[in-house]
Amino acid sequence: MLLEYKDSFVRLEHPENPKHLVFCDFDETYFPHVLLEEHRRELEELETFIERKSREGELMIGWVSGSKLEDILNKMNKGKFRIFPHFIASDLGTELTYMTWERYGTRDEQWDSRLTSSGFSEEAVGTVVRRLSQEHGVELTPQTQLGSSRFKWNFYYWQKDPVTDRHAVEYIRRLAGRYRLDVNINRCNPLAGDPEDCYDVDFIPLGTGKAEIVRFMLGRYGVGPEHAFAFGDSGNDLLMLQAVRHGYLVHNATEEAKGMHPLVSEGAYVKGILHVLQEHLQAEG
Repeated sequence: MLLEYKDSFVRLEHPENPKHLVFCDFDETYFPHVLLEEHRRELEELETFIERKSREGELMIGWVSGSKLEDILNKMNKGKFRIFPHFIASDLGTELTYMTWERYGTRDEQWDSRLTSSGFSEEAVGTVVRRLSQEHGVELTPQTQLGSSRFKWNFYYWQKDPVTDRHAVEYIRRLAGRYRLDVNINRCNPLAGDPEDCYDVDFIPLGTGKAEIVRFMLGRYGVGPEHAFAFGDSGNDLLMLQAVRHGYLVHNATEEAKGMHPLVSEGAYVKGILHVLQEHLQAEG
């Protein structure tokens, strides 16, 4: 699958000592599901900026997404992207793949080692889902359109009423913890293709997820949080934004997320990303 896309987009050189790291959620942050011509023009501007700053050794950029890698590549085609990011952390950061000229399609060995030693298993997830149903009446529906990955299993929880939902979320988190699983629970965003009135429930290994990818990559490349940026649009991005000094919601973010995070970019989607990066990097220069 990766070979099919290898020459479809420009591959950037792999930076050894980037001055800054940039982490972006993909769906509804970097990639709008309703694509207008203005979005394509704004994407071209951001890609030109990234290409130049990467060549100068100023930054390394990656997407940290809940989507599968294949789906992200398909959306790149649809959106007429020109360049790959330096890396893609797909499946909620449980798969870390480099997309650079030198390391195209290779996974980070250190991150893979962390995952394989985590003890995460399909059996543990199945036990949690079964016990939630039998003991608490909490029903989780598999997200069959996403399939499954090595280290992420996706479900929906359909909303009922605020009290029932609050208890259900508590039960899910508590039982997942007993089986040494991490779980990502957030309201679904219909703009990103999700159904309405439900929660995303994603089981992943302990010590993984969007914020952990950020911390791992900062350590891997020796970049301090004060020299890192992160961008998102919803509640499941907030921990990632809080893991860096410059964590911004794009202007089109959900109202729920805006009520929980103070920094919001002036522009929507990639326009907001470019504005923040230009403002900070030019000020430093």
